[in-house]
Amino acid sequence: MAAPAATFRWLLLPRSRPLLARPGLAAAATARPYGVRASNTGELVTHTGQVYDEKDYRRVRFVGRQKEVNKNFAIDLIAEQPVSQVESRVISCDGGGGALGHPKVYINLDKETKTGTCGYCGLQFKQKHH
Repeated sequence: MAAPAATFRWLLLPRSRPLLARPGLAAAATARPYGVRASNTGELVTHTGQVYDEKDYRRVRFVGRQKEVNKNFAIDLIAEQPVSQVESRVISCDGGGGALGHPKVYINLDKETKTGTCGYCGLQFKQKHH
């Protein structure tokens, strides 16, 4: 059940690597830079990596005004959350937002060193051993 944790680590890596690269290989040594980056032209780069070349016709919508980019990327906010220590071996996660959450999922925390990651919201859980 290491797939969710591997997926979460894969999302933290730079977007320049090929999509079919396997998580956990040598590329895992380079971490994704956190926060908003600026391109060579000074334009802010969005969380999806959207940035236009100097002569790209799509830049016309930003003539005379600054491109507004949300600086609170969700992946950065989730990475800041500490791992939740829980007593039980099986826990459930529903996003904690009531109707704004996600479908309830159950996460097994069988091994002593295992950290379980919710596939919907990315929160991490670890079993507290006595």
